[in-house]
Parts: sequence; C-alpha cells; structure tokens
Amino acid sequence: MVSKLDDSLRFQQVALSLRAARQELLASNIANADTPNYKARDIDFASALQTALAGTSAAVPMTKTSPVHLEGNSGASVMGAPVMYRKPAQPSADGNTVDMDVERAQFADNALRYEASVRFVSEEMKMMLAAIQG
Repeated sequence: MVSKLDDSLRFQQVALSLRAARQELLASNIANADTPNYKARDIDFASALQTALAGTSAAVPMTKTSPVHLEGNSGASVMGAPVMYRKPAQPSADGNTVDMDVERAQFADNALRYEASVRFVSEEMKMMLAAIQG
C-alpha cells in the first residue's frame, strides 16, 4: 500500500525538487545581474525531469588526484541535468549575460508552476485521506 502511494507521488516529488533547484538558479541569475562577466544559467526542465524519473544521470564524477581532495559541487548539474548558459539577446559591455526581463519572467513562471504542483499534491493527499476515512 505504501509503495503505491510512493509511486503515485514520485512524479510530483521529483518535479518539485527540480523546480526548487531551478528557482535557486534563476534567483542566482537575478542576484548577479550587475556582476561583470557573470553568465546566466538555467536547466532544460523537461529533459531534466525525464532524466530524473528514468533514474539515469548525466553527471560525471569528479576525479581526485590526492586523498586530501574534497568532493566538490561545481554546479555543473542539477539532479543529473546539465546546467546550461543562456545566450544573451543583447550583449553587454561588461560581459554579463543576465537579461532581467527574461529572468523575471522565468522566475515567475517557475514559481507559478511550483505552486501548482504543491496544490496538486495537496489535493491528491486530501482525496487519499477522504478515501481512507470514507
């Protein structure tokens, strides 16, 4: 019974985790809008979701050449999905590729989809609770 509940909510769990990670990337882009040579980053959500649901990973493990090296996270992937750089619509003089209009729109869209997923999970849990109680 529990495994069926886990299976029914797995998609939403993975989607919410990816949306949260993407929101962090977009927030980082907005926060660095005035940083010279900062490159705006994002993920392809659809392919990242497919990869995460399939259980495969595009991440390449970091090679350690010394036992004192730490495991690092270069930010090159999010849940196995490669982080890509945005192509700027208009280049800036300082090399920054953040377009605030694009970033705000992507941030708002991602936040809206995150909220929709949370509401969907909430309603699904209410229906399951009603079925168990009724």
